[in-house]
Amino acid sequence: MAASELYTKYARVWIPDADEVWKSAELTKDYKQGDTSLQLRLEDGKDIEHKLDPKTKNLPHLRNPDILVGENDLTALSYLHEPAVLHNLKVRFIDSKLIYTYCGIVLVAINPYENLPIYGTDIINAYSGQNMGDMDPHIFAVAEEAYKQMARDERNQSIIVSGESGAGKTVSAKYTMRYFATVSGSAGEANVEEKVLASNPIMEAIGNAKTTRNDNSSRFGKYIEIGFDKKYHIVGANMRTYLLEKSRVVFQADEERNYHIFYQLCASSHLPEFKALHLGKAEDFRCTNQGLNTVIDGVDDAKEMSTTRNAFTLLGINESYQMGVFKILASILHLGNIELKDRDSDSSKIEPNNSHLTVFCDLMGVTYQDMSHWLCHRKLKTATETYVKPIPKLQAVNARDALAKHIYAKLFDWIVQHVNKALHSTVKQNSFIGVLDIYGFETFDINSFEQFCINYANEKLQQQFNMHVFKLEQEEYMKEQIPWTLIDFYDNQPCINLIEAKMGVLALLDEECKMPKGTDDTWAQKLYNTHLKTCALFEKPRMSNKAFIIQHFADKVEYQCEGFLEKNKDTVNEEQINVLKASKFDLLVELFQDEEKATSPTGAPTGGRTRLSVKPDTSRAGKAAKEHKKTVGLQFRNSLQLLMDTLNATTPHYVRCIKPNDRKLPFTFDPKRAVQQLRACGVLETIRISAAGFPSRWTYQEFFSRYRVLMKQKDVLTDRKLTCRNVLEKLVQDKDKYQFGKTKIFFRAGQVAYLEKLRADKLRAACIRIQKTIRCWLVRKKYLRMRRSAITIQRFVRGYQARCLAKFLRETKAAIVIQKYQRMYVERTRYKRMQAAALSIQRELRAYQARQLYQGLLREHKAVIIQKWVRGWLARCWYKRSLAAVVYLQCCVRRMRAKRELKKLKIEARSVEHFKKLNIGMENKIMQLQRKIDEQHKENKAVSERLSSLESAYTAESERLRAELTRLRGAEEEARSNANRITSLLEELAKLRKELQSTQSEKKLIEDQAESYRNKMEQMVAELKDQNNLLKSEKDDLNRLIQEQGQQITERMTKALQEETKKLENDLNEERSRYQNLLSEHLRLEERYDDLKEEMTLTLDVPKPGHRRTDSTHSSNESEHTYNSEFPESEESSHRGEDVTKAALDMSLFLKLQKRVTELEHEKQSLQKELDVREEQFQLARARDDEDHKKARGAELEYESLKRQELESENKKLKHDLNKMRQALAEKGGAGAGGGPPSAYKALLEQLNASNEELEVRKEEVLILRSQLVSQKEAMHHKETMTEPSPYTEDVKRMTGGEIAQAYVGLKDTNRLLESQMQAQRRSHDSEMDVLRRELQSMKEENIRQQQVLAQNLQLPLEARIEASLQHEITRLTNENLDLLGQMERQEKVIRKYRKQLKVYSKKIGEREVGGQMENVSPGQIVDEPVLPVNIHRKEKDFQGMLEYNRDDEQRLVKNLILELKPRGVAVNFIPGLPAYILFMCLRHADYLNDDQKVRSLLTSTINSIKKILKKRGDDFEMVSFWLSNTCRLMHCLKQYSGEEAYMKHNTLRQNEHCLSNFDLTEYQQVLSDLAIQIYQQLIRCMESILQPMIVSGMLEHETIQGVSGVKPTGLRKRTSSIADEGTYTLDSILRQLTSFHSIMCQHGVDPEIIKQAVKQQFYIIGAVTLNNLLLRKDMCSWSKGMQIRYNVSQLEEWLRDKNLMNCGAKDMLEPLIQAAQLLQVKKKTDEDAEAICSMCSALSTAQIVKVLNLYTPVNEFEERVSLTFIQTIQNLLQDRKQSPQLLMDTRIIHPVLFSFNPSSLVLDTIHIPSSLNLGFLSPV
Repeated sequence: MAASELYTKYARVWIPDADEVWKSAELTKDYKQGDTSLQLRLEDGKDIEHKLDPKTKNLPHLRNPDILVGENDLTALSYLHEPAVLHNLKVRFIDSKLIYTYCGIVLVAINPYENLPIYGTDIINAYSGQNMGDMDPHIFAVAEEAYKQMARDERNQSIIVSGESGAGKTVSAKYTMRYFATVSGSAGEANVEEKVLASNPIMEAIGNAKTTRNDNSSRFGKYIEIGFDKKYHIVGANMRTYLLEKSRVVFQADEERNYHIFYQLCASSHLPEFKALHLGKAEDFRCTNQGLNTVIDGVDDAKEMSTTRNAFTLLGINESYQMGVFKILASILHLGNIELKDRDSDSSKIEPNNSHLTVFCDLMGVTYQDMSHWLCHRKLKTATETYVKPIPKLQAVNARDALAKHIYAKLFDWIVQHVNKALHSTVKQNSFIGVLDIYGFETFDINSFEQFCINYANEKLQQQFNMHVFKLEQEEYMKEQIPWTLIDFYDNQPCINLIEAKMGVLALLDEECKMPKGTDDTWAQKLYNTHLKTCALFEKPRMSNKAFIIQHFADKVEYQCEGFLEKNKDTVNEEQINVLKASKFDLLVELFQDEEKATSPTGAPTGGRTRLSVKPDTSRAGKAAKEHKKTVGLQFRNSLQLLMDTLNATTPHYVRCIKPNDRKLPFTFDPKRAVQQLRACGVLETIRISAAGFPSRWTYQEFFSRYRVLMKQKDVLTDRKLTCRNVLEKLVQDKDKYQFGKTKIFFRAGQVAYLEKLRADKLRAACIRIQKTIRCWLVRKKYLRMRRSAITIQRFVRGYQARCLAKFLRETKAAIVIQKYQRMYVERTRYKRMQAAALSIQRELRAYQARQLYQGLLREHKAVIIQKWVRGWLARCWYKRSLAAVVYLQCCVRRMRAKRELKKLKIEARSVEHFKKLNIGMENKIMQLQRKIDEQHKENKAVSERLSSLESAYTAESERLRAELTRLRGAEEEARSNANRITSLLEELAKLRKELQSTQSEKKLIEDQAESYRNKMEQMVAELKDQNNLLKSEKDDLNRLIQEQGQQITERMTKALQEETKKLENDLNEERSRYQNLLSEHLRLEERYDDLKEEMTLTLDVPKPGHRRTDSTHSSNESEHTYNSEFPESEESSHRGEDVTKAALDMSLFLKLQKRVTELEHEKQSLQKELDVREEQFQLARARDDEDHKKARGAELEYESLKRQELESENKKLKHDLNKMRQALAEKGGAGAGGGPPSAYKALLEQLNASNEELEVRKEEVLILRSQLVSQKEAMHHKETMTEPSPYTEDVKRMTGGEIAQAYVGLKDTNRLLESQMQAQRRSHDSEMDVLRRELQSMKEENIRQQQVLAQNLQLPLEARIEASLQHEITRLTNENLDLLGQMERQEKVIRKYRKQLKVYSKKIGEREVGGQMENVSPGQIVDEPVLPVNIHRKEKDFQGMLEYNRDDEQRLVKNLILELKPRGVAVNFIPGLPAYILFMCLRHADYLNDDQKVRSLLTSTINSIKKILKKRGDDFEMVSFWLSNTCRLMHCLKQYSGEEAYMKHNTLRQNEHCLSNFDLTEYQQVLSDLAIQIYQQLIRCMESILQPMIVSGMLEHETIQGVSGVKPTGLRKRTSSIADEGTYTLDSILRQLTSFHSIMCQHGVDPEIIKQAVKQQFYIIGAVTLNNLLLRKDMCSWSKGMQIRYNVSQLEEWLRDKNLMNCGAKDMLEPLIQAAQLLQVKKKTDEDAEAICSMCSALSTAQIVKVLNLYTPVNEFEERVSLTFIQTIQNLLQDRKQSPQLLMDTRIIHPVLFSFNPSSLVLDTIHIPSSLNLGFLSPV
């Protein structure tokens, strides 16, 4: 098809534009041959006429279909030209926020000027191992391709990163090195990759600066070779530098800075170590303040200085050398501040005591006089004499600046040299990958020698690039065996010849430099004369005689000749250098010690904007003196040639960095700047070369899948190649437009667009037909629906009218009835109101009268009472006064008489005789008085009785009289009141008549008021009712709101509870996961240690004849049951014999092992210190608690003694029962045999005696073990205070390296055991303390309760107190009885247990006795003995489920049962877990024998053997699954038969008889649990390694539903085909593999819970890997791919349902993938769609959602892209969502596993051991 035929109406083209470079337009009229113009319509709707060039008649470029826009590879575009490339880059950069794009073999990287989360470790892991075309473009993909090709082709690689300043070259190179460091790791004893990365901050500090285009611009080029060993681990690196811009040290343009290191020094000048440098702010120094801006936004120079110093330290540059470097840098700053003044016109001077020169001389260690002299003078040499000549100020300033630049260049080279030394490794380098970070093509307003060299280097690189692209293109054609012709491409060899040929620019420049009077002008004239007429690429400017123009591959550049000669000579004052060489500063002398041998001249000339320096070539350092005079241009050409030789010897990979705008705005695209760089970096040349051939390439299967719609059924053949050939011949008539290769079809440019047009037309026609049919069906359906609706409306309207009529009639009838009842109600109400008013008036009147009468009577009664009380009070007052007066008179009289009597008595008392007389008759008088008193008492008693009877009679009579008097007075008063009442009633009656008349007059007024009041009240009641209804409604609303709030609060609380529960579960899972990860890390370190130990044994311990020394810690390690690998001596010797010749001495591994051992020693010491501190704290706390709990401890000891006494009494009782049994047996034996006791009785006695002796022995062993533990604890506690030397230390000194390692391992295990024992003791102590505290608390509570009861009893009466005491005592005794009953029940259980053991012993004795009798029976008696079958039957029946073996057979047991066992045969033919059952039965027998060494040895051998077989065959899923099942079964058996009640309740009675009786193996349960965790993790890794290659192909790439997703065109970077070829994994492959995993685990008897967790982990891996690849592959983010993913997920869910695993949580693991697939399929236009997406994608993070939306790519023209506005809406809605910023899911996560207890229903004595296991040496017991 002719190209002009594509220019039809609606075709879109690109036309040139001054602002946007290219603008899109649409044809409004078909183009016909011969037309001189095109009618176009721009995107803004403006119609224009585009004139065609009358000479060339070239039509504008056609625009690619929208489906091809945004492709990962520019070569996938159908139309390959500049506007298509520019538009594709813009769409990816602006719309999709994608900065990387492939252009054939070139990676185009656009600087986003923003930090993007696409360089994390998860992204590195995602790109590691992937093919370059399978993932989206990325710098990591290029690095992975280089790394993969280096390993696959065994060829060195190079990554060439180029671009303008500010395009991101340095960052790209840095990320490349980070990728290599992360993926490969290091092989030496130190982390070389860290050193490689640490070199970046150093080189950035001394070689990067801020420019107007870039804040961190590299002012030099560098080539870093990263070396790898044979295992492709990093072993070292080497750096070569090019063209350091030295002039920046003394000159910076506006808004630019000097090198970063100067500003870092100034920012850190406040530090104490920098005080001696006499630095200040950067604004104070001329070398740092010329740019007028010393600060970079967002950069902390002081912090960067710390990073630089840390990098120096990491690279081995110590503090003294660092301070030396900083001294030289500070001296350069002070040198720039030295002020030179004119002495006269021909000389200059420096003021005396110049402060900056003084500091410079002090720092550099030179004399002030010499330096000040040679800064202002120079030495001239002639053939015979030497002159010292002063120089003017200008030359002196230039000489000073030249010296500063020379010093900095030397320091730069010295640092690079030491960085290379630090990166150098002694390990042999097998291959390398070079990273070239070099400047791109440069053109400025004024271009000088520097730009000339830079553009010369880019010409050489472009030539190499063109040749490589051409070579790849031709190789592809030859590989596919299609005819090809030589592609014409731009060859820049003429331009290179112009520069470097014999009479080229550089040769003439060097020749002019040799001339004594050569100048820039004479050199320019030579250039004009030589090249102006002979070379078309050389031109002369019209208006200048001091410039020339060279036509480079990118653009024309005009160079100014001024300064070329001086820059090429690069001279410096020799005497100044001699002064520096004489310095006392060692580092400065070291910088200039090779000055004589340097291959590159140092220093720089005056003038110009930039200066250059070339790194010395150390390999050519020994040349003659004439090589010292080589110019900068010659040296640069030689170093460039060396670089090109290196690149040509490697496989190159290209990264072109593009600067999108000059304002450093994030994600802003300037088309003009982008096109300039695309032209300069060779991207468009790549496009041109590709377009010249067959740029579009399709495999036959992809072509068939994409364009199947263009074929008829009869065209489809079984041979896809023939089908495609036939169809193409029909569709494209010109056979030159395509070629058929072996596996691909090659198309010319534009043919894919033509085929896409045909496909779109076909699909559009089909869509129109589908739309026509569907619209007809929709309209007819709408008509039928409208007809049915009309009939329905009519029916309902007529029914409504009829109902309205009936309603009117009913309402009329109801109105009449209502009127009747309303009128009746009104009349009745009026009557009732009048009646009620009359009754109210009567009631009020009568009440008023009664109240008046009552008040009168009440007043009279009150007056009488008042009079009575007043008169009584007055009488009492008179009586009291009279009585007081009489009493007073009596007192006075009696007092007078008493005084007289006293006087007489005193007189009589003086007389002794009177006293005697008185005493004589006193006794008689007393007796008489006593009798009188008794008589008086009798009389008084009688009188009092009579008086009391009289008083009672008087009282009754007085009461009766008083009542009668009261009645009479009342009657009198009533008569008086009646008389008065008649008069008052008559008066009141007259008054009432008057009031009645007034009342009647007021009645009418009141009725009116009442009527108005009633109306008001009715109105108010109505209002109140309304308000009440309103309040009710508000109340209902509030109740409903309260209920809703209650529900919300309940829901919120429930949700919070669920979240908290989920959080706790997550924390638990995290802790479990962390623990299991530590176990896996521990296993990995153990395996690594074992490997290293074996390797060291093979390399260092050469076997010698004679005695071999035994490890001093061997016995202790065995006693502490360490779990290290233990191999038989024969196996060790065999392995040593096989592997002794495999490897030589690897010192790096040995050093790494020593370093690891040292780290572990330090870690052990720190842990031991922490343990000692905690032990001291524990001892202090224990000492404090001892006093507080002394009494409680005494009570506990007393309780223990009581308990011991009870046990002793019980023991006595058992002994008594035993004696009775003995007597009974003796009597029975005597009765039966008539003689002594039978043999059974004797055997029983012997067995019991032996048991007693064994019990005593075990008691002694327990005491010994306790004493040992106590002594070990004391030894550990006091180990730091022990200073006496021991023989052990002397033995350690004589140990070898291997013995030290073994001793260390033994010591580590011993410490672990001691720590566990100490922790167990601590736990037991804590539990004892808790028990004592609880007992003390209970005793306190009991004491308080007793006190309360006592206090309550004291308040009660005596009888109640006695009753309460009795009740309390009864309660106490009842509780004590209950406790005693509980103790008695426990004792009975113990007795029953002992009786069962006694029965077992008696049975065994009987069996042995019968066996002994059978041995004594003759063969003749055996025939006649009928009991023989019974005895044999009893032996089979009484099998106890134990297997006996000799200790020597332990290795055979382990070898046959573990090491040499084939899982497949065991799983198919025998019961699951058979090895575990056999091992446990052997363990039971060792427990039965009470042989702790045998138990420990068997368990240790079992664990180590399982580890060994898994280490050997860890990649065999069947083997790992088999031993996971058996390990879990052995762990469950230890629990099931441990004798603990929690596990025994799951057993049968027979199983409980098989419990372990002597040993507690709880610690081994934990060891087996850890081992099971390690095996489970190994199982998961096996499944991942098998599933990983299938997931992407089966879940994403394979089309499970054929024809849903069409294949899009691809470029040079071919992605993996989505069509299933032979060997391609499909979804069925994944399902078959999952089924295989499940069936194997079920067959091996893996616990169902473990199977569920393993399936959950498998589904997590599937979902995570699929989602990660979806997020990194733009071609997979489409609507059809979302449908494919959802279908694949449904198939996985169906598999779960089929296996009854829907409730294992595996489906939840696929939720992020399901939501991502839904996100691809939902609408993405409106705000409602955005809200729906936010609510739907709860399992996806914001970054993942935005990434999917950015990557969404339409596969067909009917789909639409996601707009930027919609993505911004999504981001705004999700900005509050708190999630991890990580983009990819972590595929290395292994969810923690939980081993639930799963008891076995098998009884051990029913298990049969097959003979095929070769376990005949095991004896059933």
